[in-house]
Amino acid sequence: MNLRTPFSLLLAAITAAALLPRDAFADTPCSGHQLLSTPRPAGSCQNVKPRTFTSPDKKTIASVLAVDKSLNATPDMESNVVLRSSAGATLASKDYSSPDGANGYYVLNAKWSPDSQFFVFGMMSSGGHSPWSFPIWVYSAGKKQFASFSDMINGSPTISGTFTIAKPHTLNASTWKAPGDLTDKVPVSVDLETAFDKLPAPSK
Repeated sequence: MNLRTPFSLLLAAITAAALLPRDAFADTPCSGHQLLSTPRPAGSCQNVKPRTFTSPDKKTIASVLAVDKSLNATPDMESNVVLRSSAGATLASKDYSSPDGANGYYVLNAKWSPDSQFFVFGMMSSGGHSPWSFPIWVYSAGKKQFASFSDMINGSPTISGTFTIAKPHTLNASTWKAPGDLTDKVPVSVDLETAFDKLPAPSK
């Protein structure tokens, strides 16, 4: 009889444990903002990289990170937005995740204003609630502050996932013509510098 030593048994166990997850993870979807029909393995999608957006002046880098709270969805189903200086110092961050990973928001698209003063990102709900709504948020590099675009247009929602930014920092988006009317979109334009100056100071 060929008796294995305790060391060889341990080595075999480690090898088997290493091989099984690799096979299990091979077909696991790790992106695409998808709800999954069956939960993905715990520990899957460990190499998901953040999306990064460098300001035109190269002074600030915005990162959109996958929060990865729920195994019933791809890890990018909710987002955390982090602003850092080019030297690596964290300037601000905002977490758009929810406790269960299904009632928060993920970043759909994002861009900097041409003058590098504002980082704008459009969002979509993670769990399918309010599918007609595409909240837009703005980060002011000068004020190091986040603000909802809705607060800049008298509380009206944005109902399209697309937006543009004209020089130097005018944000163009779409809202509804009348409350509750999702069939008739109207354009709305806001000078972001003026809008931030009018917003109340954030609570401390």
